[in-house]
Amino acid sequence: MGNKISQGALPIGTSFKLPTSLMPSWPTGEGFGNGVIDLGGGLKVCQISSFTKVWATFEGGPDNLGASFFEPSQIPQGFFMLGSYSQPNNRQLHGWVLAGKDETGEALKQPIDYTLVWSSKSLKIKQDGIGYIWLPTPPDGYKALGHVVTKSPDKPSLENIRCVRSDLTDQCGIDTWIWSQEDETDPDGFNIFSLEPSIRGTEALGVSVGTFLAQKATTDPVSLSCLKNTSSSRFSCMPNLSQVQAIYQAYSPWIYFHPDEKYLPASVDWYFKNGAILYNREDEANPVPIQPNGSNLPQGGANDGAYWVDLPVDESAKERVKKGDLQDTEVYLHIKPALGATFTDIVTWVFYPFNGPSRAKVQPINIPLGKIGEHIGDWEHVTSRVSNFNGELWSIYCSAHSGGSWYDASQVEFKDGNKPVAYASLNGHAMYAKPGLVLQGGGGIGIRNDSAKSDKLLNTGSRFSVVSAEYMGTAVIEPPWLNYLRKWGPRITYDIAEEIERVEKYLPGNLKSAFQKFVKILPNEVLGEDGPTGPKLKRNWIGDEV
Repeated sequence: MGNKISQGALPIGTSFKLPTSLMPSWPTGEGFGNGVIDLGGGLKVCQISSFTKVWATFEGGPDNLGASFFEPSQIPQGFFMLGSYSQPNNRQLHGWVLAGKDETGEALKQPIDYTLVWSSKSLKIKQDGIGYIWLPTPPDGYKALGHVVTKSPDKPSLENIRCVRSDLTDQCGIDTWIWSQEDETDPDGFNIFSLEPSIRGTEALGVSVGTFLAQKATTDPVSLSCLKNTSSSRFSCMPNLSQVQAIYQAYSPWIYFHPDEKYLPASVDWYFKNGAILYNREDEANPVPIQPNGSNLPQGGANDGAYWVDLPVDESAKERVKKGDLQDTEVYLHIKPALGATFTDIVTWVFYPFNGPSRAKVQPINIPLGKIGEHIGDWEHVTSRVSNFNGELWSIYCSAHSGGSWYDASQVEFKDGNKPVAYASLNGHAMYAKPGLVLQGGGGIGIRNDSAKSDKLLNTGSRFSVVSAEYMGTAVIEPPWLNYLRKWGPRITYDIAEEIERVEKYLPGNLKSAFQKFVKILPNEVLGEDGPTGPKLKRNWIGDEV
């Protein structure tokens, strides 16, 4: 048996709470913030974020601090547990699982048995007693959505958990790593992962249950399912426009820019009013000024290279517009359903007239990369994921180049109450939840992404507009510039070899070959000056963040 030790010194020993308490009640609406969501088919669910610890290990997992396993507690009368919760010990306790209520007598059923999936009995690691993880055996026509964890080798009571009718479930897959065990007698190890619906996006019906998966090989079929929102009025639990305004005032991000940042954001209107021009491939010699609201931009179509936006022709105006106008900056919100409309994603889009040149780190040497990395027009975003059960902010996503990362609210810095903080990298504007250097590369060689606090900062809640919320119908009118589906900057080609040769002059011979190998794997967005497309052509517009 492992040693029983206190986990009080670990981050998970403290439960995370937002800096200030949630608003007592949001503006009135239909189903948002009511605590219970009807998923159709006789199944209602509520979100449980109070837990009782069952078992923990104190080695392995992120930062080698182990993981803890919990049962949901304080489940309301008439609701039943669908599975246990687990998370790594390297962050404060912050999570949720759904509990289900059967309105028809057919949506939920007890399991008929349990299978022991794994036991920590043979582990020679620091642990809180011995843990046993059980997989419910559902009756025919039903699916298991979560495991049961015990500290006893005896099977749990069949009363402990409920399985869900198959037509109310969806396929789920592995999300993030929680913990794994490896020893000499079991080279394949054992893995704990969080789960998410396999298909996600604005139209997807899959609903996360908040439970975890326990299995050996990551390539094995997933033994658990998630829920599905089959309700014909599934968007009734989404916030209305007045609720969105209140939510954003509560959670609008602050964005810090690097103290050396020259290329700041601006509003789209400011950009157009200050001389941005539209080119037509068929009449390239006669670009036209863009109307302040973008009303003369071509609408719809495809990104076919027929049109593009550019900076003013006049050199002094061009240099001025490149630098943006932080005081005039407005951010643009896209409001969309997530995880079967049980969450709302508020996507904060930020526009920059210009993306500055990249800098490389080649082991101890920092080198400016000339024109490499420059392009006209730059769209970046931060996504805030809010629970439709109670309006609580659970996580944020920071976009970074062609990808980005999710951060749990417990991993985020806050300013002025519950407003999360993001850091925009120098010149490239990639978003991060923490300041510092993120190196895009490996082996001490890569593109620098530097971010830091400064007096250049943007309170996104001071000037914002909701530009799209498809589920609201005609309540939100999209501006013309949003449906301009071509490039926000020209394609400019220059001699990449010449730019790289210029860089290599700074390098000693032993680093030149390493730098040359690195250049070969740079993404296209860095090699060559190519304007981006607008928000509607990004993957996350209808899909989930990746």
